[in-house]
Amino acid sequence: MSYKPTIGLEIHAELKTATKMFCGCKNDPSEGHPNTNVCPVCLGHPGVLPNPNRKALESMIQIGLAVGGRINENFKFDRKNYFYPDLPKGYQISQFDLPVVVGGMMDISSRIGEPRTVKINRVHLEEDAGKLVHSEDGNRALSEQSSYDGKSTLVDFNRGGVPLMELVSEPDMHSAKEAVAFAKELQLILRYLGVSDADLEHGQMRADANISVSKDDSLGTKVEVKNLNSFRAIEEAINHEIRRQSELIDSGEKVRQETRGWDDAKKRTVSQRSKEEAHDYRYFPEPDIPPMDQSAFDMKALELAIPELPGQKRKRFQDQYSLNDDQANSLAEDREAAKYFEEAVSEWEADLHKPADSQQIALLFNYLNSDLKGLMKEKELIFSDLKIDPENFADLMDMISKNEISSRTGKDLLARMADLGIDPREIVKQEGLGQVSGEGDLLEVVRAVLSDNPKAVEDYKKGKGNALQFMVGKAMAGLKGRGNPGVLQELFKKELI
Repeated sequence: MSYKPTIGLEIHAELKTATKMFCGCKNDPSEGHPNTNVCPVCLGHPGVLPNPNRKALESMIQIGLAVGGRINENFKFDRKNYFYPDLPKGYQISQFDLPVVVGGMMDISSRIGEPRTVKINRVHLEEDAGKLVHSEDGNRALSEQSSYDGKSTLVDFNRGGVPLMELVSEPDMHSAKEAVAFAKELQLILRYLGVSDADLEHGQMRADANISVSKDDSLGTKVEVKNLNSFRAIEEAINHEIRRQSELIDSGEKVRQETRGWDDAKKRTVSQRSKEEAHDYRYFPEPDIPPMDQSAFDMKALELAIPELPGQKRKRFQDQYSLNDDQANSLAEDREAAKYFEEAVSEWEADLHKPADSQQIALLFNYLNSDLKGLMKEKELIFSDLKIDPENFADLMDMISKNEISSRTGKDLLARMADLGIDPREIVKQEGLGQVSGEGDLLEVVRAVLSDNPKAVEDYKKGKGNALQFMVGKAMAGLKGRGNPGVLQELFKKELI
């Protein structure tokens, strides 16, 4: 029997601030030495007082505005009480009934190829826990310490107290594809805002998935899968859990409400703890932090500081440059590439004294997305390292568009430009690379190819169309890629009549 899945996500992301959430310790995800960025506040020593990080709160407000949420007029911090070895105070400072952001919505249509929005329940701010280091982690730095026997679990509190955003979606998704699209779009928004690097590989973003299946639109028994640390893990864990719950119901068993983990090696979820009733965290208002309200922040300035967001950029690129969904998505995913694209188009249009047409835009996009990015990958360059400025790239596109050089020569020129950092016209002038289009210049080469390749001539007269391409290729090779393929093709046809 087919079942309808219902999925909600809880996504945590570490905010990119100079210091931790409630103290002055450095917020540095790259710190490799354990328990370096710590102090009595983030270690939970008696008598210390937390001081909220204003930058983290401003980041939360911008996140809320970016997802169309409502910023609470008043919000506060609460103590979430539970014991775990990486929680030094025995409680976590979080937000319960008055979070910074309530509601919101995210459009994932462009990622799944059909109209789709997902509602957001809330976005709240809390402090991250420390990190448990197990023997199987193979941490050499720890193994060199005399107190570490390779069989223990130690705690690194460098991450403890780092500002952590938690976004809770509504149970609005119905496939792993939609859940991954939601997580990817949130990651991109956080990066556009500059509030988080949201790198799953380094633990800066992680997700919990709440999954249930039912025969109709009602909600089934919810199972939570914790700590999914890659988009692949989100997809595989959700798909596995949908299958597992469906098979249980088909066999006449009940799905238990529980918390499960994802075993990436065995590609299955595993039971961690039963959760038949909601856990009692005994929330109560944090007594050391007074409640806050919007008046403490310059809301207008924070809103104006929000850049063009991914969804807005996609739509504008489609409207302004007639790009299709895939092209607009590709540029929206890479802000530096998008900036370079727009600057190159602007430079070209300034030379043309008119807007670039759809063919010119397509040419520029294809060279940027394929040839230029391929060259950058090969040379391990990022856009800030690139010697080819947008103006010179636009000049190259103009030359190709006007058939001043062949496409093949254009690709070779691109590599030369990356090394030399000069205008392509200068390279063409110095090395005589301009495209040969005159019939008088090409006819001698055409006749030489016909004389040297009688078999190809015979094949062409028998109706084998690829023989013509073969001869054009020979001519192009003789001209070192400088011949105009279109003119060559017409000359061959005339000579072969």
